[in-house]
Amino acid sequence: MRVLICDDEENIRNLMKRYLQLEDIDSDTAENGFAAQRLMKETPYDALLVDLKMPGMDGLELIKWARDEGYRMPIIMISAYGEIKDAVSALKDGAQDYIVKPFNPEEVIVRIKNLVESYNLRSLFEGTRKDGKSPTFIGESNEVRHIKEIIEKIAPSQATVLITGESGTGKEVIAKAIHDASNVSSGPFIAINIGGVPENLLESELFGYEKGAFTGAVNRKTGMFELASGGTLFLDEIGDMPMSLQVKILRVLQERKITRLGSTTQMPINARIIAATNKNLDEMVQMGLFREDLYYRLNVVRINVPPLRERREDIPLLAAGIIDKYNRTMGTKVTGFTPKALEALKSHEFYGNVRELENILERSMIFASGPLIDVGDLDLKAGLQKEGKAAPIDLSDSDAVSLKDVEKLAIIRALQRWEGNRTRASEELGISRRTLISKIAEYKIDL
Repeated sequence: MRVLICDDEENIRNLMKRYLQLEDIDSDTAENGFAAQRLMKETPYDALLVDLKMPGMDGLELIKWARDEGYRMPIIMISAYGEIKDAVSALKDGAQDYIVKPFNPEEVIVRIKNLVESYNLRSLFEGTRKDGKSPTFIGESNEVRHIKEIIEKIAPSQATVLITGESGTGKEVIAKAIHDASNVSSGPFIAINIGGVPENLLESELFGYEKGAFTGAVNRKTGMFELASGGTLFLDEIGDMPMSLQVKILRVLQERKITRLGSTTQMPINARIIAATNKNLDEMVQMGLFREDLYYRLNVVRINVPPLRERREDIPLLAAGIIDKYNRTMGTKVTGFTPKALEALKSHEFYGNVRELENILERSMIFASGPLIDVGDLDLKAGLQKEGKAAPIDLSDSDAVSLKDVEKLAIIRALQRWEGNRTRASEELGISRRTLISKIAEYKIDL
């Protein structure tokens, strides 16, 4: 980052330069507007800090000239207490913020950083809008860079990939990025959520069936493995796959052949397999809940996606892509955030990861009154309440409470928090959707 400090008082120029150096921020100084013009023509700056009253060309004239010439960097105006009206005029002419003398240099630096980051976010958003598309897997953190390197290396191969990470981190996005960079990118990308399909239907969804294979099979059905031929099959929530079906999936991975239900003919498949889970498969193998041989067949290449709270520097980049998407689908014209809103967003814990970020931004874009989302538009408390851990169960009563009562209460509260959404409630409780539905029936819960 490089900042231009324009002020006719030498002590202020030197003071700000020293404080910026402490933050590893480069800066140049100018004692009037004409000198600032010369420097701006020679050097690109990320921000401009300019005094309102200066001999020759004052701050208002410099701001107007900068905007007329097409300079878009954030500008912070320095004004004395009696110059507030002029500072307001400066905001209308293109300044983003103003500070009143005497000021705290540390506060000014915080404002500069926030404004520059907000500006960079808008620039990124405009870039994706001009390109007509957003990056498939967004981020510039070390963790994301590493994942992108893995994708680049494994995409040309047919190696089976296992993607692990918390719910909402973008595992399917990574799977799609692998597909798009592969030699079969022109083929289909077929995704199935294992936990979202009833167990008695899962086998027929994956393998298909012949006409008359069972009651109700009035026509032949093509399964997911066949549909993905020449492309990629993404098995999401593989940790929810029942043990009875795991052995059949293992055989498919070994032999690269399937048999439709009701048929005796084996059919070769030509699909790359990518699986994902938010569960610890290592522990499930140790507990006998997941086949060890299938685990090793899936775990040829492993990609672990860190939660969003561990890569906060990616939040502005992700937000730009989300804003672009919803502008196109909702017809809105949001261009970014105010500095305070962006800072609040970066400080949020995001227990729901990228999915929670997307939900928060969708709400915010609906309620935003201008092109920038303000901190008042962000409903961060609702996100924390929904995406956080289950509320503690009150066991303060002296009477004994059975484990079934505790379990039933936990399920009821999770369903209430998610307004009956069983998929989200099961994610919060750490169980599969199938198990949750079974428990709802067992306890006769009716919400």
